[in-house]
Amino acid sequence: MVEDNDEKIELQNLGQDEDNNLEDSGVVGCCHLNAHPSNCCKAPRGKYHSFNWLADIPGEFNDYELVEVTFKNTRKGFYRNSTNIPLQIGDIVAVEANPGHDIGTVTLVGSLVKKQVKKANLRPNVEFLRIFRKAKESDLQHFEAAKARETDTMIRSRKIAEELGLNMKIGDVEYQGDGNKAIFYYIADERVDFRQLIKVLADTFKIRIEMKQIGARQEAGRIGGIGPCGRPLCCSSWMSSFVSVATGAARYQDISLNPQKLAGQCAKLKCCLNFEVDTYVEASKQMPQRDILLYTKDSTYYHFKTDIFKREITYSTDKNMPVNLVTIPAARAFEVIALNKQGVKPDMLNPDAAAAKAERKEFGDIIGQDSLTRFDKKKKKKNKNRQGGGGQQQPRNGDGAPRQADRPDAPRQQNGNANGGNGSNRRKASNNRNRRGDNNSGNNGNRQGNRPPKQSDANNKPADE
Repeated sequence: MVEDNDEKIELQNLGQDEDNNLEDSGVVGCCHLNAHPSNCCKAPRGKYHSFNWLADIPGEFNDYELVEVTFKNTRKGFYRNSTNIPLQIGDIVAVEANPGHDIGTVTLVGSLVKKQVKKANLRPNVEFLRIFRKAKESDLQHFEAAKARETDTMIRSRKIAEELGLNMKIGDVEYQGDGNKAIFYYIADERVDFRQLIKVLADTFKIRIEMKQIGARQEAGRIGGIGPCGRPLCCSSWMSSFVSVATGAARYQDISLNPQKLAGQCAKLKCCLNFEVDTYVEASKQMPQRDILLYTKDSTYYHFKTDIFKREITYSTDKNMPVNLVTIPAARAFEVIALNKQGVKPDMLNPDAAAAKAERKEFGDIIGQDSLTRFDKKKKKKNKNRQGGGGQQQPRNGDGAPRQADRPDAPRQQNGNANGGNGSNRRKASNNRNRRGDNNSGNNGNRQGNRPPKQSDANNKPADE
């Protein structure tokens, strides 16, 4: 048991030593599971990130003098590791600057840096600056203090440029790691003489000034944002080189030439218009040309629009407006063109259109839910036929007695003589309801429709009997 406990303690100490070594090397978190420290999750990701797929290959692939270092605003450079400092992706280093030193992050090491240098088209006789050391705590403190001054410096520099009457916009300010130099990024549509501005900025901030002009697309990439597609802007996420975009790309893709739809956040044409234009150009070569007319016996058809995905073409009988539109496949269009070249005019442009139309069934409202008066209350029909003293008699049942269902609202009369005292009561009720003012007396004043008394015995018979 003692030996088992000793073994457990040794394993725990060994695990703690390994964790401490990983923390000292800057490998933390999920990097415990990676095979190589260069795959560390704290490595920066962005448009200039390159995955080191040669990290696990032994040999001379990971031994190269140059190192790729990235700074703020997507600025990066290649520096010479002359002192052979063991560097990994994600390390913060102090590099040589002119003057002083700058603070950056290592984004790529090994032989892949050679390919990146070749891709950057640098001059063969270019002189690479050196890497001094890994950044110390004092270096990071000076760097954070310099970054804290960037926003205030940008606002004050904008006011100074406005006071000098310069037609330019200062978009951002980047301080060097030691705080002795600052780069001012500006946008201008025309040439600007900012010599006086540099003097005023140098006297105001007591630093060395460098002005760098950028375009509208570069500014949108630095600021970032969400595009109309719902994803982050391409210029801020992965695009590093910008190609000119023309309105011809929108015409090839049959996109509406609406400036508000075609322009991005930089007020320029969207870069994504060039992504699929080559595919549309190749597909359009397999479709009939738009200036070819189709002749039939009934009319002449002009090109109206083309659906690249369905390989269908819509033709119109009018050249300038959509009239009698007919949509046919591309194969049918080539067939008609071949017939026209032979001097033959087909009867119809699309003979299968009439047969393909399905018979339209008449609409039938089975449930009655489409009626406009389905929620209206139905009015009760009132019996306006009235019976006087010597007039028409009431309808009677089969046994000769009056029907009781004709007037459900009439008062029921109990046993008694209908021509007796109850007759006067009925006359009073009739006068109160209808205000007729009938002055007739006797048994002939009963209203038509009043329900007669129930015939409980043989004595209760109508008066006319």
